[in-house]
Amino acid sequence: MNRDATTLRILALLPNWLGDAAMCTPALRALRRRHPDAQLTVAGRAGVCALLEDLPWVDRLVPIPNKPAPARMPGIAKTLRPHGRDMIVVFPHSFRAALLAWLIGGRRRIGYARNGRSLLFTRAAAPHRVRGRITPVYMGREFLELVGLLGCEDDHAGLELAVSDKVKEELTPQLHGEGPLIGVAPGAAFGPSKRWMPEAFAETVKLIAARTPARFVVLTGPGEEAVRNAVKRAANTNFIEPKTCADGIALLKGIISQLDLLISNDSGPRHIAVAFKRPVICIMGPTSPLYTDGPYETGRVIRLPLECSPCQKPLCPLKHHRCMRDITPEMVAQAALEFLVLKDG
Repeated sequence: MNRDATTLRILALLPNWLGDAAMCTPALRALRRRHPDAQLTVAGRAGVCALLEDLPWVDRLVPIPNKPAPARMPGIAKTLRPHGRDMIVVFPHSFRAALLAWLIGGRRRIGYARNGRSLLFTRAAAPHRVRGRITPVYMGREFLELVGLLGCEDDHAGLELAVSDKVKEELTPQLHGEGPLIGVAPGAAFGPSKRWMPEAFAETVKLIAARTPARFVVLTGPGEEAVRNAVKRAANTNFIEPKTCADGIALLKGIISQLDLLISNDSGPRHIAVAFKRPVICIMGPTSPLYTDGPYETGRVIRLPLECSPCQKPLCPLKHHRCMRDITPEMVAQAALEFLVLKDG
């Protein structure tokens, strides 16, 4: 999109996690609606930039290093300075993100007043508190309230992601077939505590396959090959293996956009599915549902009410991991089958 030197330049610094970035899209879209003629640039680690690829209302995606060393910050700021000349919205909570915005030097810099960052912003938003303590809220709501300081309004259309026409054309014939297409996402970048056991995913696949002519595809990311292979070996099922020019996030988005149901840990694929209006059976253990309990998701969250949960820890501090181990394949398969019956009905 061609714009002259007088065009308003807005830079949004994205969250690091895929799920958070997906939940950020209503706020980014609200920025675009409030400033339709501005140049909107978003910057974040390569994975989250790839997630937002093909959205028609983003003008530019700029990948930047995740948690760069202090010595690299001035150089990154120099690269981003032309894109954040007028306004910078800092969605992450980290001090590093706020410092980067300050180094860029946008005339207006907004973000949440957390981690001693207030002096780095021209306007700092107060975080949600209950009895004086910061309390979690749905991330999509938090991001929208931040841009609300700039006069942006929610259009209530929910999360939004896009897939290129080329990826759609390559995937559609490979994923088309008789019976529901079910995605299985056994990974989670946050840490082992978020991951339901591979053998439990495999048993769930077998239980569903015994009751319905479903087709399955395993969805994993880099470094999750062992988890992927463990699920496939234990399930003893023929999984679909799409072959396309796309890889990484582009392929993940393309597959999820065509699913009838996703079975997932509380991880990035869950929120990608929500963005594509795909239903999710989410297996949740150590994380608080307050961060992700939004109005746009369909399906079911399976979570046990244990005293030790949510702990928000990447490893179980009590070593028993009951919040995930006590969720059985029968629970998950039953929820999936019930949803498929309701959907067909």
